[in-house]
Amino acid sequence: MRNLLSMETLSNEEIMGLIHQAIAIKKGDIHPFNKPLYISNLFYENSTRTKKSFEMAQAKMGMTTIDFEVSTSSVNKGESLYDTCKTMEAIGCDALVIRHPENAYYEQLKGLTIPVINGGDGSGSHPSQCLLDLMTIYEQFGHFEGLNVVIVGDIKHSRVAKSNYQAMTKLGARVRFVAPEAYREHEFPVEYVELDDVIEEIDVCMLLRVQLERHQASHHEIQAQYNSMYGMNLERYHRLKDDAIIMHPAPINREVEITSEIVEADKSRIFPQMTNGVYMRMSILKYVLEGSLLLQEVNHLEPIGAAV
Repeated sequence: MRNLLSMETLSNEEIMGLIHQAIAIKKGDIHPFNKPLYISNLFYENSTRTKKSFEMAQAKMGMTTIDFEVSTSSVNKGESLYDTCKTMEAIGCDALVIRHPENAYYEQLKGLTIPVINGGDGSGSHPSQCLLDLMTIYEQFGHFEGLNVVIVGDIKHSRVAKSNYQAMTKLGARVRFVAPEAYREHEFPVEYVELDDVIEEIDVCMLLRVQLERHQASHHEIQAQYNSMYGMNLERYHRLKDDAIIMHPAPINREVEITSEIVEADKSRIFPQMTNGVYMRMSILKYVLEGSLLLQEVNHLEPIGAAV
């Protein structure tokens, strides 16, 4: 049985296999499953992109999604996460996608006999988001080795930052963080820089949402000056290299992490990331349920950046 719990559990070969497979699915070179499969998405935190793109991936692959809503479930009667998951297993689910506010929640699910895909655990890991980010970067550049990446924003509470740092560093990219002091994670071994000091040299600028709901009220004052000090605005946009790209896992706080005129600008990949999320999650589902990976590309991929 295969689970997808964090980027730390994947080798470079598995990461690249998932990327190649997602691109092949996007191009129509790989087709859905040939047998009925039943999946349930257990989201204990709010979600739009992750939950809905998993649902779309499941629909495109001919799977049946078994509805689950925390607000109308026995969770409100005190049912544990483990017992909820065992219930879904017992009624016939083939795999579970789970988002939960507790870091490493999956450690309590070792008694399950069906795969678990981590849709985000607290401020721990977000492997499916990381993989779709990697797919988007790979489509642009065709490689990771030597890329200069900065991740900007609420590092302290970001499972996206942690997962991307782990994966991109393993794949050969140079990853640095930019954040106000209150948003830094000091136990994480990474270099912090000022955005304006590196803006002209970076290939990927990955912005993170300021997670005000996870901060004390005293930190809300940072939001008022955030864009001028740490955000992507038109002045910084024009200082980026011609083939540099801007990313954001969304939801976006417009005029905070990024000004509105840049969200859909030429260098932005924010909405293409969402599109890629469906294909990457199809690739992930094939991996955990079939062990399917493409270790080589079906056709040579011409990096988008090569034409710029």
